[in-house]
Amino acid sequence: MLTKKQLELLLFIDSHMKSHHTAPSFEEMKEAVKLRSKSGIHRLVTALEERGFLRRLPHRARALEVVKVPQQRIAVGGEDRPHLVPSSGGLRGNVIPGDFGQQQERGGSAARARVVSVPLYGRIAAGVPIEALRDESTRLELPSSLLGSGEHYALEVEGDSMINAGIFDGDTALIQRCETAENGAIVVALVDDSEVTLKRLRRKGESIALEPANPAYETRIFGPSRVRVQGRLVGLMRRY
Repeated sequence: MLTKKQLELLLFIDSHMKSHHTAPSFEEMKEAVKLRSKSGIHRLVTALEERGFLRRLPHRARALEVVKVPQQRIAVGGEDRPHLVPSSGGLRGNVIPGDFGQQQERGGSAARARVVSVPLYGRIAAGVPIEALRDESTRLELPSSLLGSGEHYALEVEGDSMINAGIFDGDTALIQRCETAENGAIVVALVDDSEVTLKRLRRKGESIALEPANPAYETRIFGPSRVRVQGRLVGLMRRY
């Protein structure tokens, strides 16, 4: 599975080589995927090479070969639909990529009966309460079996603080609205009534720890009155 940036870079390299018959420069790659440093491009190229999508050709400048390109989207009824991917936060009922859309084509009214509409509120970012993001005008249609019971909403993930839990920048998090969650759950937490963040919840005595899944970020510990749970992660959507 590729991250959003890895896929963007791979597709850019493939398109550039088809048009120019040579690999783009690292500066061109940096501008194409909007990274600030060439070291980030080096990391992406290395990751793509390790996963078998790129091959470096020795003793030649700017020598890359695109070995394969993954399918970007699954077209269903003339519309591109995102893949649904399991999350380590407790996704209910794994959905095979593309399977839901194909069922919807085949199943007619029976499939439509299993669809629920979920509001998409926007990007989850520090300093913005969920209430400020709330917008019922944009909605996602999802299989009810994916979500289970209760009220749900969706948020677009911003940043890489939960990357080791399989949650990447640009993913859409499916959230079950709740005010409590079990220890170790990935939650939407409101801190000091002003900052919202997606982190793993850990209770330690009277304290609450919000734990990232990336060693580059520190675990933050708060008193119980400073943190309110606003939902629990139950699934992810990722567009390829």
